[in-house]
Amino acid sequence: MTSATEIKTVAGDKVRKLQKHIDLLPEDVRGLLTKFMAYLEREGRCEEIKYPDILTHLVRDGADLLDSESVKAVIAKQKKKNCESWSDSMKMLAVCAYDAFCLMQGITWRRPGYRQNEATVMVPDEKDLDLLISAASKRMATFLLCLKETYADPSEILHADWIDFNGNVFSINHPVKFHYPGKYELSMRLTSMLNALPRKSKRIFPMRYQTAYACLAALRRKAAEKFQNPALLQISFKSFRHWGGSMVAYYSNGNAIVIARVLRHKSWKSTQKYVHTIEFKEEDYEVTTATTAEEINALGKAGWTKYDEATFNGVQMHFYRKPKRFGSFKNMDNKSQTIGISNYNS
Repeated sequence: MTSATEIKTVAGDKVRKLQKHIDLLPEDVRGLLTKFMAYLEREGRCEEIKYPDILTHLVRDGADLLDSESVKAVIAKQKKKNCESWSDSMKMLAVCAYDAFCLMQGITWRRPGYRQNEATVMVPDEKDLDLLISAASKRMATFLLCLKETYADPSEILHADWIDFNGNVFSINHPVKFHYPGKYELSMRLTSMLNALPRKSKRIFPMRYQTAYACLAALRRKAAEKFQNPALLQISFKSFRHWGGSMVAYYSNGNAIVIARVLRHKSWKSTQKYVHTIEFKEEDYEVTTATTAEEINALGKAGWTKYDEATFNGVQMHFYRKPKRFGSFKNMDNKSQTIGISNYNS
């Protein structure tokens, strides 16, 4: 097969954009990259299809793939379009891509010591998430509410089939890397919204991630203008998971086992970043009071936490508070019963 034909056969649509760049490279380099893509597929590493793209970029900047020192030098001096240097996380990804290439070629090299940057978890207010859902179309609103109630990665919901939805239980049977599968009990609202969607495809949401994200970008602009709320422009699909993980961390008092179980983490490192999102300042809380047993019971069920009490004119006042970012309370006992995770038995 020709290089172009083999590239299409190996990786399909994912590398068609790569082809026009690869075709401009010398013939020997084209052959190496084609061989590399075939190698990734044979090794079951098709999710790492960005690796050939990264190597193509390095070659265009002067790297010799058969000379590890040349590759290291090019990685070290990489810059973005705004002339800022690549982050250590991006350089580490390039090192991983070349490491896979060296494994294929039998090349021994000394890896540079780049480390992934610690990502800051940006947690939106729940009222902002709900505003975005309210402004969305029927299908997009259902998709966003799925993200909110399951705390799932967007790709996990996009790959869900109708057989994964049974009654009011939603199964995550196509977890992303470093996640376990699991099952979640949905609200009556979301269950009704899912049942109202047309079933013309095997998948519940038959769209590509790029299409879904383009729809989200348009929705954010529309909603931000409609509600005069620029905070909506900062919401991404993963903001729903970050909000959910932060809320679980708060209501479980930072219990890493519960957080890992609900979010289906395989790695404790992924869990730890949510523990640090539960530190609030005084202005981050909304407060209220209760004087009767009925009021106290209602506030407790709604997720309010008692922090003080005092007596005024013979009336005992109970003071409650909760973070502003969590407008509603999720039952942690139900959420922690994620099915299919045997590693986190407490």
